[in-house]
Amino acid sequence: MDVRGRLGGAVAAVAVTLDETGRRALQRLAASAKAQVREVLRARIVLAAADGLANTEIARELNVAINTVRKWRGRFAERGPDGLKDTGRPGRPKVYDDRVRVAIVAAATSAPPHPAATWTHRAIAEQVAGTVSAAVSPSQIGRILADLDLKPHKVRGWITRRDTSEFWERAEHICDLYRNPPHDAVLLSIDEKTAIAARSRKHPGRPATPGQPARQEFEYVRHGTASLVAALDVRTGEVLTEVIARNNAATFTAFLDWIDALIPDGTDIHVVLDNDSSHTAKHTKTWFTAHPRWTAQFTPSHAS
Repeated sequence: MDVRGRLGGAVAAVAVTLDETGRRALQRLAASAKAQVREVLRARIVLAAADGLANTEIARELNVAINTVRKWRGRFAERGPDGLKDTGRPGRPKVYDDRVRVAIVAAATSAPPHPAATWTHRAIAEQVAGTVSAAVSPSQIGRILADLDLKPHKVRGWITRRDTSEFWERAEHICDLYRNPPHDAVLLSIDEKTAIAARSRKHPGRPATPGQPARQEFEYVRHGTASLVAALDVRTGEVLTEVIARNNAATFTAFLDWIDALIPDGTDIHVVLDNDSSHTAKHTKTWFTAHPRWTAQFTPSHAS
């Protein structure tokens, strides 16, 4: 019990005694680098009190309020080591138990019902209501998922590559080609980009001013789509582009004819290509056969 009393108008400090086992336990806690800061502080207060220091001395030495010293000194004297533990805090009890939270996580980490592509908070709330008969609002679903860092509304795609020796051998060859381009030759990387949205801003933007970033008009005008084919000179970074009407072998070889005319005779040309049909068509293979200074290097399937 708390044995504080009035002696000459002053508050007498509670006497704290420790046996050898209790002292060693508190010393380990006070010296711990992994324990919580508040636990270490409480252990140091009790150890100092057991050594006979006054509350004012302990408060000054540990740089805490004297009421903090009185609190933990008194709790230890009354309840022993259990007195140094945090007591339950008042407040509203948990509205949703672990069963409901597990149901929310189970829904968010599973495939949504057909034909939905992704989960919404409202859909998860309906799913939980049907599985554990708990009425959870969509906003509460959002808060619970945010605490768990779960984002079922976001989807990232990937493609599963073929884990074969040929894949790794070809990938190694292409990477080495990029890192060590052949001497006295041009190394190009060529690919097409189709169906690019051609747009222009409806109104001009405004330049940046002191304290105000540049602003850009949100509305735009659509001008249809465009397709491009581009060749990157790996060594210099120069890019040659051309707008194309169709993405087929004839268009591709016409682009190669244009580049072939730009590069001086006698210079070998290595070109890295993916496995698009326009690159592997019979017409394209015939073109490479007719132009022996060109060497086509194909990336392995699923190399993206």
